Amino acid sequence: MKKFLTAVLVFISVFVFAQKGNVKGFIYDKANGEPIPYATVRIEGTDFGAATDDQGFFNIPLLPLGNYKISFGYIGYETQQQDIEVTTKKTINVKISLAVKSMELKDVEISAEKQRKVTETRVSVISISPMEMRKMPTVGGEADIAQYLQVLPGVVSTGDQGGQVVIRGGTPIQTKFLLDGITVYNPFHSIGLFSTYETDIIKNVDVYTGGFPAQYGGRISAVVDVTTRDGNRKKVSGKVTASPFMAHALLEIPVVKFREDKNTSASLILNTKVSYLDQSSKVLYPYAGKGGLPYSFYDVYGKFSVNAGKGIKLNLSGFNFTDKASYSAADYKWNTFGVGMNFYVTPANSNLSLNTHVSYSQYKISLGEADGLNRSSLVGGFDVGMDFAYYIKSGEVKYGLDVEGTRTNFSFTNPYGSTVTQDQNTTDLSVYFMVHKYVKKFVVEAGGRFQYYGKIGGISPEPRFSMKYNVNDYLRFKVAAGLYSQNLISSKSDRDVVNLFTGFLTGPDETAEDATKKKYDNIRNMQRSVHAIFGVELDLPKNITVNIEPYYKYFWHLFNLNRYKQLNEDPNYLIEKGDAFGLDIMFNWKYKGVYLYATYSLGYSHRNDGVQTYAPHFDRRHNVNLLAAYTFGKKSDWEISARWNMGSGFPFTQTQGFYEPNYFANGISTNYTQTNQPNGSSPAIIYDTKLNAGRLPYYHRLDMGIKKTFNIKDKLKIEINLSVSNVYNRKNIFYFDRVHYTRVNQLPVIPSLSVSFAF
Repeated sequence: MKKFLTAVLVFISVFVFAQKGNVKGFIYDKANGEPIPYATVRIEGTDFGAATDDQGFFNIPLLPLGNYKISFGYIGYETQQQDIEVTTKKTINVKISLAVKSMELKDVEISAEKQRKVTETRVSVISISPMEMRKMPTVGGEADIAQYLQVLPGVVSTGDQGGQVVIRGGTPIQTKFLLDGITVYNPFHSIGLFSTYETDIIKNVDVYTGGFPAQYGGRISAVVDVTTRDGNRKKVSGKVTASPFMAHALLEIPVVKFREDKNTSASLILNTKVSYLDQSSKVLYPYAGKGGLPYSFYDVYGKFSVNAGKGIKLNLSGFNFTDKASYSAADYKWNTFGVGMNFYVTPANSNLSLNTHVSYSQYKISLGEADGLNRSSLVGGFDVGMDFAYYIKSGEVKYGLDVEGTRTNFSFTNPYGSTVTQDQNTTDLSVYFMVHKYVKKFVVEAGGRFQYYGKIGGISPEPRFSMKYNVNDYLRFKVAAGLYSQNLISSKSDRDVVNLFTGFLTGPDETAEDATKKKYDNIRNMQRSVHAIFGVELDLPKNITVNIEPYYKYFWHLFNLNRYKQLNEDPNYLIEKGDAFGLDIMFNWKYKGVYLYATYSLGYSHRNDGVQTYAPHFDRRHNVNLLAAYTFGKKSDWEISARWNMGSGFPFTQTQGFYEPNYFANGISTNYTQTNQPNGSSPAIIYDTKLNAGRLPYYHRLDMGIKKTFNIKDKLKIEINLSVSNVYNRKNIFYFDRVHYTRVNQLPVIPSLSVSFAF
């Protein structure tokens, strides 16, 4: 009887499955052949639907047999519809190209964005488009993600000069930065207005400020995932820009032109920019410093993309970025390069998609300081992995595996004259899985990651979970939680005169201890954190959105260089604990030509090394950002924008006094009572024993810009951009030279005029 029932159930399930069909395909931009990510696909009259991924691909499985009308839409594009017939004989493959809407239709209700809010958990993740980045006053003549990241809730920038990004209490090294899947160890130039990411080639940016899903690993605080465009597949196009800060050139070449009746196409995109601010500032901004602004950088990026048939795509990309800054107190430079490949396959008659990725990147940095505390660091490694996605009704299942090899080479001399060095190699393995499902009013995303660190032989199981409850069309509640780990360590010092240097190390294989001499075995030598986040989303009339998120991050195992080390036998590292918690509020309004964006962040960060609890140098209690832009004119070819930022002061370790160091030139026979400090040498600093007990003054700055666009027969676009940074010339502190008792400020008021030609 049991065998009979089993056979019946199997027959019924096979019969039911046989009455289902699949619809899948790609959506492209009709003007240039670029894939459109996050476009909406709906089967009219049903609850079936999907959104395209970052490759423009969608899949709607298990659709009952029959005739349907399917619609395709995206913000700013004309909606298209197509009739289909679902049968069991084959999967329906669709290729759709959408055209940009006419000017008169651009103010319609934004439905695609609302659809993502309802069908995705979207906890502590902000998606940024190039269009939004260009709403910022383009300081220096170029829109840049480095400037836009600073207005996001939970994000703190350490300054205009030497600016680094801290996300919800996590240090820069605790945030994973990706460019087309390639790890970028430091994406920010020493002048904090610019990153290595080029806005004109960006497709999308996802910023996870916490609670990120299982496909991301190796970091314990946040993720910034940047994907680039493939390049124009229909015609040769490009852009050239010049300003007092830099020059920029972009070229896009359709190697094999895109045609709607063909499946094969290929494109090449090349981008470069060079900064000459160290020279131009001597003439244009001499008031910024005696020697001008000491910054220069050079960036090169290239990408070759091929669509090799139905559901097959290959991307090859590479970059080389360099940076240099020279101060009276320090000389700083770095270089980074990387190469990567993504092979994307969606079999024609399967609900599965596969993305194979291979990459290598390297970052080398050096810093020489006037006090002789020289440092150098090299980090590099490969990353090989496979990511699978299996599409189910109203959701998907993702899983994958990854192998990552890392080499670090580091040298550092501390204020006591002891040198810390490390030259190590390690290989890490990981697997992950996650299920995303939305049913009626609930959206659930659950999964986990297993991370194996070869150097220490430790396995880190990391469950991840997020959920959203759609109360109605206007109100949603969401939660997220997860465990995270990482092996990389930063050498950032709390006592840096110029806080630019970020050295990279891997977790120590020595027995670690805290400042109280408590021992920790090797198996625990990985950094760990846990995140807990709650959120509320509100959609108000006239496209007003409000997002409120309280959060808590607990870092229960952190490594820091041993600031108490005086003897060579003392341990190189200390174990610390810490936490970060606060509240982020975001307000956004898009209506006709008006764009208003406001954020407020209340944040607390603590570290405990076993001796004392202190605030890290990036602990900012209050942070406010206001951004406004207005587009006007008969052809919407004028735009004015303004951004104001205010932040409470960062903590710093106070100075107790100075003394003349004695170098004991004659060893123990030196008569220290009659020995004077050598001519030209600097006095030694006595720091307060209480770390970061002082607070710098409040920071605030206003930037403004106005731009005019000229369209010449749809073949040439000229844009003139006038911007002013620090409009009312606020004297914000950069650092204080303790030895010379001199204050060095951030950037003064700096006007800039740029001109760009796009074809």
